[in-house]
Amino acid sequence: MRSQGDRRPAPRVVLAHDYLTQRGGAERVVLELARQFPSAPVLTSFYEPSGTFPGFAEVDVRPSRLSRLRVLRADPRRAFPLLAPMFSMRSAPRDVLLASSSGWAHGLRSSGAKVVYCHNPARWLYQPDDYFAGFPRPVRVVLSRMLAPLRAWDRRAARSANTYLANSSSVAERIQDVYGIAARVVHPPSGLHPSEPREPVAGVEPGFLLTVGRRRGYKNNALVCEAAELSGRRLVVVGGLPERAKPWPEHILGVRDISDGALRWLYANCSAVVAMGHEDFGLTPIEGFVFGKPCIALRAGGYLDSCDEEITGPLVDAATAPQLAAVLAAFDERDFDAARIRAHATRFSPEAFGDQVLAALEEVAGVSLGHERASR
Repeated sequence: MRSQGDRRPAPRVVLAHDYLTQRGGAERVVLELARQFPSAPVLTSFYEPSGTFPGFAEVDVRPSRLSRLRVLRADPRRAFPLLAPMFSMRSAPRDVLLASSSGWAHGLRSSGAKVVYCHNPARWLYQPDDYFAGFPRPVRVVLSRMLAPLRAWDRRAARSANTYLANSSSVAERIQDVYGIAARVVHPPSGLHPSEPREPVAGVEPGFLLTVGRRRGYKNNALVCEAAELSGRRLVVVGGLPERAKPWPEHILGVRDISDGALRWLYANCSAVVAMGHEDFGLTPIEGFVFGKPCIALRAGGYLDSCDEEITGPLVDAATAPQLAAVLAAFDERDFDAARIRAHATRFSPEAFGDQVLAALEEVAGVSLGHERASR
């Protein structure tokens, strides 16, 4: 620790994230980190204010020069060959780097301590079928040939960190398997607060099931819609309805590009959240928990950390529409106590998250960083 006679400047924290172009769980975590450490800039590759959370307008976001190209901001996957060298050549300007990473930001150079908050080892390297889904086959073939040298880069970047934090137990296992690094599990917090304003969603009556997620294959939104169709349960899908040849029935509604106020209203007025994606952690169950709502979730991934069948709702053994439909048909929200669910949600509070992250930063820095933390 620093002695009283040491007049060196107090250490400062800098944050980093892969790219800020979408509204996902990782971006919510970065926004919370920026609230926890309000003087810290956020280094990133691309920043598209219209595509991510409005709260970043109040944050010192510092994108790379590549962010000037709109075509790349629209889909950072198009910059795939450029991102590793871009992060490798960029340096953190402060003493302690906290990199929020699912594949790129952990490669940022730092002259001081580096802590990586890992959402998942890079899908583009270890789960490429998910990452490059939708790309033409010739493009996917070319990109697949680049993976071996990039895996080597990725492992070197991982070894440059002092400490790895994982968002769930399953991600900690992947970090151990891929990098040989023992990671500490620090669960992310809910980014929605029930006390903040709510905006009713037109045409939606209370009592529906709710699922939230971008239209990515691993989110399994189509499966949830098929199960709702089979069971006859009303469903609202935030992120839009999956495409299929025939229209979805009227009791299944898709909404897109809604505000956080509208999302709070949906959580407050649903009967339960449905979460069937192959998620590294998955924020939607705990977002529902803070509103006292049960969750029907897949028995896999991060849901094993966040859900408790006796308190929060049933877990589904297999990701099939018939099995989920059977659970939906039998589900009754009155079997679960809202107060117990809210109490369970306190495990994932912003305060608990900030305390654990601060402890990890101070451990590697060897000094107090309380001056960087927002007052509560």
